[in-house]
Amino acid sequence: MKAWQLHEHGEPAEVLKLVDVPTPEPGPGQVLVRVRAAALNFPDVLLCRGQYQVRPPLPFTPGVELCGEVVSGDGIDVGTRVIGTPALPHGALAEYALMSVADAFSAPDSLDDAAAASLHIAYQTGWFGLHRRAKLQPGETLLVHAAAGGVGSAAVQLGRAAGARVIAVVGGEEKAQVAAGLGADLVIDRHARDFIAEVKEFTGGTGVDVVYDPVGGDAYTGSARCIAFEGRIVVVGFAGGTVPTPGLNHALVKNYSILGLHWGLYKQHDLGLLTTAHEELVRLADAAQITPLVGGTMPLDEAPAGLTRLGAGQSVGRLVVVA
Repeated sequence: MKAWQLHEHGEPAEVLKLVDVPTPEPGPGQVLVRVRAAALNFPDVLLCRGQYQVRPPLPFTPGVELCGEVVSGDGIDVGTRVIGTPALPHGALAEYALMSVADAFSAPDSLDDAAAASLHIAYQTGWFGLHRRAKLQPGETLLVHAAAGGVGSAAVQLGRAAGARVIAVVGGEEKAQVAAGLGADLVIDRHARDFIAEVKEFTGGTGVDVVYDPVGGDAYTGSARCIAFEGRIVVVGFAGGTVPTPGLNHALVKNYSILGLHWGLYKQHDLGLLTTAHEELVRLADAAQITPLVGGTMPLDEAPAGLTRLGAGQSVGRLVVVA
């Protein structure tokens, strides 16, 4: 089979090589799937750079999210269409990948392969962040950074589905138009306007109840300046490249909470919650309350170019490699 492999760390376009390798054999508790679509995630870029918290031994095939069709293994019927995370080092940027049965979920019939491949990580993360960690309530105001990206666009849609008012912060006019199309109540282009002032004006000076921050850096610092009394800042990641160092005295005097979110840990602590979240996400997808934003598709041989665009912040929604 054809697969992109990494023999050294670096920028995706420089270190990924498309090679012919044997099709892997599923072990106990695993299935082999034919990859129908692989959604590109920022962790794939970090895996290539050697900067992700998980560092598979070289060589390996990246690709942390897919929609596939089961072709062999025990525990799931052959021919079943599934979504989820593959078992590295046999990642999704290949014609076939391995998955743990526990990490494979039924693909919603309401979504095509590209959209289904984009449902799992971003929307699971959003569901846990907004509902499990922040306990977002109807009528509250939610601020989402990087709202036109894969993770941010999921949070915008989930916030709207939960009955919240959603403020979307983006970088650039094109991304602002995308966020508006997702149904955000207010869209702020941080390149053109001061999002802190805009948030305070929109909320009548009270600030936002929940912040969903996959960016870090200045996004986090500004969020702390416009968080409401008893507000919650959900720290999702640091795509901006800077890990903030929050002043806990500021959290004390303003009476807000800083909540970390590492979605992957729920696999270790309460796998049943992932099933609960998946069932709710399928319900929302079937009701057209959420639809993964696919910003572009490409064949397997163009995957490194897609990862380059993603790493440079030049994409909206999910870029998806399709078979």
